[in-house]
Amino acid sequence: MANMSPEKIKMPEQAPDVRNKNFEEVALGYTAEMAVEEAQRCLNCKHKPCVGGCPVNVRIPEFIAEVAKGDFMAAYQVITSTNALPAVCGRVCPQESQCESKCVRGMKGEAVGIGRLERFVADWYMKNCDEMPEKPAPNGKKVAVVGSGPSSLACAGDLAKLGYAVTIFEAFHKAGGVLVYGIPEFRLPKAIVQKEIDKLSALGVEIMTNMVIGKVLSVDEIIDDMGFDAVFIGTGAGLPSFMGIPGEALVGVYSANEYLTRINLMKAYLPEYDTPIRNSKAVAVVGGGNVAMDAARCAKRMGAEKVYIVYRRSEKEMPARLEEIHHAKEEGIEFHLLRNPVKILDNGEGQVCGIECLKMELGEPDASGRRSPVPVEGSNYVIDVDTVVMSIGTSPNPLIRSTTKGLETNRKGCLVVNEETNQTTREGVYAGGDAVTGAATVILAMGAGKKAAEAIDNYLKNK
Repeated sequence: MANMSPEKIKMPEQAPDVRNKNFEEVALGYTAEMAVEEAQRCLNCKHKPCVGGCPVNVRIPEFIAEVAKGDFMAAYQVITSTNALPAVCGRVCPQESQCESKCVRGMKGEAVGIGRLERFVADWYMKNCDEMPEKPAPNGKKVAVVGSGPSSLACAGDLAKLGYAVTIFEAFHKAGGVLVYGIPEFRLPKAIVQKEIDKLSALGVEIMTNMVIGKVLSVDEIIDDMGFDAVFIGTGAGLPSFMGIPGEALVGVYSANEYLTRINLMKAYLPEYDTPIRNSKAVAVVGGGNVAMDAARCAKRMGAEKVYIVYRRSEKEMPARLEEIHHAKEEGIEFHLLRNPVKILDNGEGQVCGIECLKMELGEPDASGRRSPVPVEGSNYVIDVDTVVMSIGTSPNPLIRSTTKGLETNRKGCLVVNEETNQTTREGVYAGGDAVTGAATVILAMGAGKKAAEAIDNYLKNK
């Protein structure tokens, strides 16, 4: 029987004043009973608009129908026919702006909790089954995958299933890309990412860590000397941006990438790890995206008494997910909106002691309809902090493009690819994810990886 409640089943969570002191997962997940009840809110629409909102075209009404019947195994099989990382996507995808934004139930209430149901199904499978896949028969061809983030994992998995000998070259000491160095444990437990990587290994994918392509090896050497038949570049967008204001070179100023990498990948939050990170009492995070929210929430958990988000537009313009903003506020993060930093202050010993901000107001809309922030003259004020984290965007690292022949990039440093095949301007070399689009979402990166895998297969079959 259909559940016509206008609201989603509430997600169980840790209490804010408890979770802001630990790195355990915030959202606790649905029980089986909750999942069935939420699944019964789906109308199983004939035209399936939610599927069109998913970058990897998960057959959403079909898997939800199986959940509603209590057949969670069948639901998992439906999801994984197009999505190799459901436990990841169920946690970090911006469903509210993708599949759930197209849900008919959202017209007169809340959309069906598609992401929550996807997470439930994936977690149920890991708890009750979690069988490793069998290695397929080899087809005699080799593909190199540079990077091990979501785009690379999706590409490697699809190619391995087709019998290709796939080798992943990862710059860090651990595979997973942004899933392990960027997204905090309390949003995406690393054990879940590791299980997905273990499945790739079971398919025969070889993972080589500490391999900085462009330094240790070049793409040219991978092709010409090592005999790989094709290469996929999924190196992400790991080069941080700074504002160019006075004081950014002071001790106590981090890029969000460095700050999160020290905490997440190098486990600075665990006492048994000797990872150096500043013992901060007051932290200002500059930016308004999901990465800024992650950095601010990590700072609180690392023991900072005061944590501020400083963002030059209003909350309405914030690119972060509504859920992340909501969680940050619950956890005691203070928001300084319509504020723009102009200087980071020196305590006289080369260390941060404050951040000077200028109040802003939104001006007239531009051609796109977006209102640009305009400074309010004479409105400067200082926030007393000992740490500043810059989270104002990233771009692709130039190392690959500067050491590889025949790769074209755009003015932002992103690789230029064919939109239909994701092939770069060099034959046999493909790319996807943030290395092509700039910083975007996990699911969009996965979609690009899957598209490239299909194109690589076609290319090598016809070569």
